[in-house]
Amino acid sequence: MLDKEKALVVFSGGQDSTTCMFYAMAYYKEVELVTFEYGQRHALEIEVAKNIAKEHGLKHHVLDMNLLSQLSPNALTQHDMEVSSDDKIPNTFVPARNLIFLSFATALAYQIGAKTIITGVCETDFSGYPDCRDVFVKSMNVTANLAMDENFIIATPLMWLDKKETWALADSFGKLEYIRDNTLTCYEGIMSDGCGKCPACELRMNGLNAYLEEKEAAL
Repeated sequence: MLDKEKALVVFSGGQDSTTCMFYAMAYYKEVELVTFEYGQRHALEIEVAKNIAKEHGLKHHVLDMNLLSQLSPNALTQHDMEVSSDDKIPNTFVPARNLIFLSFATALAYQIGAKTIITGVCETDFSGYPDCRDVFVKSMNVTANLAMDENFIIATPLMWLDKKETWALADSFGKLEYIRDNTLTCYEGIMSDGCGKCPACELRMNGLNAYLEEKEAAL
């Protein structure tokens, strides 16, 4: 399986990025992780990412991006703001987050000699965030290559998968239970299956239940 040289995974310690980590470990000879600290709602997210990286013996870069929390009020960086998805774009949207993250990820990839940057963004089950769309990632890929005169590939293995299919991918690597038990997706900062009520938990659990039902029916 290991047919490619080196990948850098944009890594938060959540379900999607951890699935991408296992994807990278299956297909690339060398894998490093990068996590961005941007004043997110729960500092535990950084610790979860560090623990997973250490457990798998992967080099892990943590970059300070706290400037993001000053740019625009949102529920992920303003800890007293209640999470809401009533508007067209949820108030958990952090403007320019993926634009900035992918810019810094490609700069880091340039320094460490990684030609592939892997990110877990997804348009199928996405939360209405415009910077998770395929068209954005493709345009960012072109921009990064022009800016650094390189031939980076920004890979999005989850782009056209719904959450059920993402769980199936994790299971294909034999990592479903690991991801279920050791990742943090919940907006309330609760590990594993989370609070069960926030939008992130509902999406995650609905996908898991759908996959497990389908798997059981196939037995």
